[in-house]
Amino acid sequence: MTKKTRFMATAITATAVATALAVPSASADASKFTDVSEKYKDAVNFLWANDITKGISSTTFDTTSAVKRADAAVFIAKTMGLEPGGTYKDSGFTDVPVHAKWAVDALTEKKVVNGKTKTLFGSNEHLTRNEAAAMIVKAAELEVDKSIKVTKFEDVNGNFAPYVQALVKEKIASGKSNKVFGATMPVTRGELALFLNRGNAKFGFFDLMVMHMNDHHAYLEPFPYVATVVNELRAKHENNLLLHGGDVFSGDLYWSKYKGKADTVMMNYLGFDAVTFGNHEFDEGGSHDAMRNYVKGATFPVLGANIDLSGEPELAALQTRGIVENAKGGGVYDGTIVEVNGEKIGLFGLTTEETADIASPNKVKLENYIDRAKATVAAFEAKGINKIVALTHIGVHESSVYGSDQSLAKAVPGIDVIVGGHSHTELKEPITVENNAGGKTLIIQTGEYAKNLGTLDVKFNPKGEMYSNHGELIVIDKEKIKPDKKAAGILAPFTLGVEELKKESIGVESEVVLDAKRDSSNEGTSSVRHNETNLGNLIADAMLWKAKTLPSLQGKTVISMQNGGGIRTSVDEGTITVGEIVKVLPFGNPLAIVEAPGKDIKRALENSVKADTIEGGKGLQEYGGFLHVGGMKFTFDSTKKAGERIQDVKVLEGEEYVALDEEKTYFIATNSFTARGGDGYDVFKEASAAGRVTDPGFSDTQNMIEYLQSLGGKINPKVEGRIIDVSLDVQQNGYKITE
Repeated sequence: MTKKTRFMATAITATAVATALAVPSASADASKFTDVSEKYKDAVNFLWANDITKGISSTTFDTTSAVKRADAAVFIAKTMGLEPGGTYKDSGFTDVPVHAKWAVDALTEKKVVNGKTKTLFGSNEHLTRNEAAAMIVKAAELEVDKSIKVTKFEDVNGNFAPYVQALVKEKIASGKSNKVFGATMPVTRGELALFLNRGNAKFGFFDLMVMHMNDHHAYLEPFPYVATVVNELRAKHENNLLLHGGDVFSGDLYWSKYKGKADTVMMNYLGFDAVTFGNHEFDEGGSHDAMRNYVKGATFPVLGANIDLSGEPELAALQTRGIVENAKGGGVYDGTIVEVNGEKIGLFGLTTEETADIASPNKVKLENYIDRAKATVAAFEAKGINKIVALTHIGVHESSVYGSDQSLAKAVPGIDVIVGGHSHTELKEPITVENNAGGKTLIIQTGEYAKNLGTLDVKFNPKGEMYSNHGELIVIDKEKIKPDKKAAGILAPFTLGVEELKKESIGVESEVVLDAKRDSSNEGTSSVRHNETNLGNLIADAMLWKAKTLPSLQGKTVISMQNGGGIRTSVDEGTITVGEIVKVLPFGNPLAIVEAPGKDIKRALENSVKADTIEGGKGLQEYGGFLHVGGMKFTFDSTKKAGERIQDVKVLEGEEYVALDEEKTYFIATNSFTARGGDGYDVFKEASAAGRVTDPGFSDTQNMIEYLQSLGGKINPKVEGRIIDVSLDVQQNGYKITE
């Protein structure tokens, strides 16, 4: 089915939006009327977006002029979904202009309007407020108590009282005062627009507030604040859904301690309507105990149309294939049909096929996401569902190997909205993608770690076509949003457990200080931000170690890079605790893999050593983007011009360091911040835009802990000469070139 979509801008109103740092976005293609005030803007845009009116001219709507009965008939007929090309019984009125005849005939046939006489409609007479009430109530088929003869309005007679009462009851219109309706006053074009917009749901139009998250990775500290925003939005938007694009697992210490139990409890409290699987839900492999407990404990359905659990008996019992109406929590489904205020909406889930290479699905099979999407959309449409939302954990960016949300939107007509995840992309406004049948799909994603709550106010016409959207990211700013007290109380015992975990030893003792000293005054002494350190080496090696466990990187050349600005504190010699590792790497930047040719690696290294120099030939000043490396070593000359400093780069191939090949493709293990272009790494930002960055995730703190544990009970890391400034005989860290 092809969905033709004409978008207009609308607004989201919530206290949280005002108090948090909301980043507004709006769809393009709003009306160009210059004479419409804020009072009438949404209503006039509603008429324009649905081709109910084109205005007096392309720039003028004219809200103040009284509307003629013939013109009002056109407005109302089009709002009902009637069209000029339809066949309607001749009303017999002789005074109707050509442009309005079809509408007057249609409304007469449907007993919405009457003429002034048998042959005269009164086309050029102004429509009164009484008459507007009767026409709109009949057209929208509102419930009418015809026994009512008196209203609170003294100027409404018995003939119109039932209609005025019905219109006021539905809050479509109000009086000019408490006692005066303005019964015989002419209706202005602006007023008629307001009436029709306020009552549009009664004509089959549907407004939906989609609240969404993705990739929160067990970062539960923001959830009480998220709960406040969700509650406020639900109070203001009767028609709403709360959805999640996957990667609930693996990240913060709530995961390390509770293996998804805390997430399940908090997500149940927030009242998610549906969630899809992320690749990290399959990290543990084996019996998939954590995932099974998560699914069974959830009060929301988990959706995965391209997930086949039949190979894992204990998981297979949780899965129901196909479309299920009002799917309950505790199970896995391809898709579900949910009912929101009488409107049915199709929801289904998709998970990246990359999961097989970056997680441990074992006998869980990942099916082709395009094929399964087409089949699932067809199944919805066969049931008459014309509003469809895909919850995906695939990623926004194009990938020739694993696909993307954009590829999905182009290839599969019928999907209205894609609530995405996986790429940790902070979309400040929805992406609109035209599919191969001419319809349009909106892609939304919030970033990561519950830093934002995404909102999408999307409006559908009676045919299920989107005609308006407005997306915002509401920043979860703890300084400006009060936490939900009940949510905070539920989280409190879990937080207490995490605090206890931080005090626990990781079972490893360091015989030396793990060095993250700073040279803030740029005096030429050692700094994690301008020279190699033993801690920088350890972190880079931990990335490299984890990356080499990924099936997709087996047998391939992998190097690692860690920005010095992401290393926040030293660790004293002695027993290492979980809390100390968290302090070293506090930002929660998970592992990311960049695919790049050698020449781009050289560009990255030039950026690493681009800082100004310290006077007196003491080497580079501090720079947060300075890279610590694993699986490679390089030299540079700080006396050269920035951008021309890199001298010699060697990459570890097997047991031997060989010269970097500028045309060869390498795989770089780094953190998500650097991989997406942080610290000025445009070379990686370009790779991300080209679909050459993947997000296997894996918490940097957890990687570090596991790597240190793999080294044994004691460690004694040293500076090894991986990074050398050839202009200095003795490096800023004390390492001598001659050694």
